[in-house]
Amino acid sequence: MTTAAPDIRLVVLDMAGTTVADGGLVERAFDSAARELGVEPGTPDHAEKLDHVRATMGESKISVFRHLFGTEERARRANAAFEKAYGELVDGGLVAPVPGAREAIEELAADGRTTVLTTGFARVTQDAVLDALGWRDLVPLTLCPADAGGRGRPYPDLVLAAFLRTGAADALAQVAVVGDTSYDVLSGVRAGAGLVAGVRTGAHGDDAFRAAGATHVLDSVAGLPALLRGAAGR
Repeated sequence: MTTAAPDIRLVVLDMAGTTVADGGLVERAFDSAARELGVEPGTPDHAEKLDHVRATMGESKISVFRHLFGTEERARRANAAFEKAYGELVDGGLVAPVPGAREAIEELAADGRTTVLTTGFARVTQDAVLDALGWRDLVPLTLCPADAGGRGRPYPDLVLAAFLRTGAADALAQVAVVGDTSYDVLSGVRAGAGLVAGVRTGAHGDDAFRAAGATHVLDSVAGLPALLRGAAGR
């Protein structure tokens, strides 16, 4: 889908799958969370729950676990196990930037645009990823669901929080939202962002992006600076 790129001042980028390559660590960490709740890999219950995790990539993880495990206590136990396991995998050196992601963020800054990094993970996990990549000072603001009142994607709250906190754009039409899941796209559409792009480096594909309302689909976030300079989307 191709439309003219609007005058974008603020770029809201997802992390895992969009700017960060984690090689399926979400599913590995989910195995630890499932075991904590007595759900063993290889069982039909585990397979069903894993399918839901895959379908809801991009959503706040605690929200996913509330759906899967019913009670708040069980959801919090699962979430704590997930965050611990994911953090250990990150500390083990199993995350890396998506090729060209850091350079793209630096290009956006050079073009006078403000970038915010967002995630569905808890703050402790987001910080672990930022530290592992050496990205603490790469952008002026990073946001997790707790920073936006507790609601992650597909709600628009993270995008709106970025808009309000940075003051970088005069209107939501000057905001771009980019992610690798349909929930990233839907959050941007619901926020009224002027440009909403899906990238092919993560969980979901073109059909899911377009069904959610994406204005553009890119092979990678590396192509974003050129798009925002007026190049045609794919």
